[in-house]
Parts: sequence; C-alpha cells; structure tokens
Amino acid sequence: MNFRTLDLNLLRVFDEVMAEKNLTRAARKLSMTQPAVSNALRRLRDALGDELVVRSGHGVEPTPAARQWWPAVRDALDQLRNTFAPGEFDPTESRASFTIAMADATAALLIPSMVSIIESEAPGVTLRVQPLTTRDPRVLLETQDIDLAIGYFPVAIAAIGSSEGQEDSIGQFGTEQLYSSDYICVMRRGHPLASAELTLDAYCQADHLLVSFSGRPFGFIDEALAAHKRRRRVVLTVNQFFTAGMVVANSNLLTVLPGHFLASTGMGYAFETRPMPFQLPRVNIDSVWHSRRAHRPGHDWLRGAIRRSARHGRTPPYAAVGGGLGGVGESTEDALAAGGDRHP
Repeated sequence: MNFRTLDLNLLRVFDEVMAEKNLTRAARKLSMTQPAVSNALRRLRDALGDELVVRSGHGVEPTPAARQWWPAVRDALDQLRNTFAPGEFDPTESRASFTIAMADATAALLIPSMVSIIESEAPGVTLRVQPLTTRDPRVLLETQDIDLAIGYFPVAIAAIGSSEGQEDSIGQFGTEQLYSSDYICVMRRGHPLASAELTLDAYCQADHLLVSFSGRPFGFIDEALAAHKRRRRVVLTVNQFFTAGMVVANSNLLTVLPGHFLASTGMGYAFETRPMPFQLPRVNIDSVWHSRRAHRPGHDWLRGAIRRSARHGRTPPYAAVGGGLGGVGESTEDALAAGGDRHP
C-alpha cells in the first residue's frame, strides 16, 4: 500500500462500517448511499489487501486484520475531530448517538431516568444499550464502538487503579463508582423457608436459580460457598434478571438478585427477601470508559447524565409491599448487572 495515495475519506467509511456492522446503517450515518459505501470499501480493500468485512446474517463482521486496524483508525479520527471541532457539544442541538453496555438489571435502574434527561435536555440525542457479556469490559471498550460499560468489574477496576501513570494499554481507561450495594436472597412470597431465619444449612439444601452470562451452572455464589466447603444445587440457569424474577415468583427456587432492582420491577409484592446466610463482599457498580472516548464531544455530558440517573435510580418511585423487601433499604443492587451471581 502506498499511504501517500490513500484517500483518507475511505477511513471514515471503514470506521462507520466497523461501528455499525451494517452497510445500510453506516450509509445512513455517513449521509451516503449504500452503493457508495460498498464502493468505498472495495477501494479500501484494494489499497490494504484485505477483505475488511465479510457478510454475516443481516450485517457484516470484520476480518482479524480489520479488528486490529480499527482502534488505531478510530483514535486518529477522534484526534482530528477534537483538533478541528474542540468541545463542540450543545445537548439542546446535538444529534449525537451514544452506546452503553450494561445488563438488564442495570438498565432497569438507570435508563428510565436517562430517558427523562434526554427528553428534557437533549431531545436530539439517541442512546443505544447493548448487553454486557463480561465482568472485564476493557477489551470490549477497546475493540467496539462503546462509550461506557457499567457494572460490577472488580478485577478490571483493580487493574486500572494499579496501572495509573503507566504507558501500557491497560492504563488507558477512566472509571467512576456510581453506587454500592449488597446481595440478598430472594424467594417467592409464601415459600417454605420464608417463615424463619435463613440458615446456611437451609440455603444449601434448597434448589436454586443462577443468572449467568455464559450459561455455566457455577457462579460467584458457588465460589463463596466453596470457601465454606459447602455447595448448592442449581436447578436452572438463565441469562436475564427479569426472567429470574418471574421464575422465582412462581416456583420454590431461590436466587440471589439485586435488592433495589426488585423494587424497580414493580414485582415486590411477589417476593420475600432474606440476608445472605454467609459473608459476601459489598458490590461496587462502576462506569468504565476508554480514554480515547473521553474527549469525544458530549462524553462529559453523558457521564454526568449517568451519574444523575444512578442517584435517582437508588430511590425509584416503586413501593415495596409488606415485608417482601424488608431490610433492603438503600441497597441499589445492580451488582448482578455485570457480575454478581452470574459468572461470565
């Protein structure tokens, strides 16, 4: 490839196609026709000697070489934007689109308030929420078009903190703790174990439901039990907290779910909750972003809006019925939103 003759406009097309993984959506974002996007990709393929993307389902998937090149291309384009249009963000006029990775429990707490903020402050802004599939979001943030990842990331947060001031890639992230919470045991109202204090023996003898990203029937709670030389029987594994709540409300299975998340579902009447019968660490819910995104116009506004949504999400206008959520208090258990009892 002769870089001196490369049309740099092709890199903007490449960046948008990589972000959207769909030629039609990329064309719309670029205000181009789909044939024009296809032609630009063909020219870039010829210049770079790689296919760049291959068809997959209703979109396209990048080749290994394209995955390798994209972060550097995106960094370069972001630097150019910030050089020629520094700080260019007015929420009342912006048509920016932001992408956040989070689990359904997190979204249940944060997104209602975020929508209110967008409606009142930034009516032209759009927000995309995609599933969180890992407890370490660094690779996700480095390789995909994501502005923020929100959830329970103990390993990643510790690594980022220990690498501050270093020049390697692991230090190129920002973090902010949004809130902290505790795990609680959840069962249906009228469950046989709801009439007395929940003991460790009773907990281990019961049947359980596990929320798991990967589908593995062994999670964070099982690791904690193993430290006590105990185990439980996981009857069912699901990948969403709302599904878990519906199943537990209609069965004798126990699960570990976000306490405050239960209130936000409006299903508090269906549950009894108990403190966990063994010691578990408190869960910190963090927002994490790649440093190259921090200078994107509107990123400061987005982080501030999430911060405000987290404060509002800790006190949602849902009433807990009876003693079903007793003892949860201000627990904003988004813990499982990106970790918790689920194990990626």
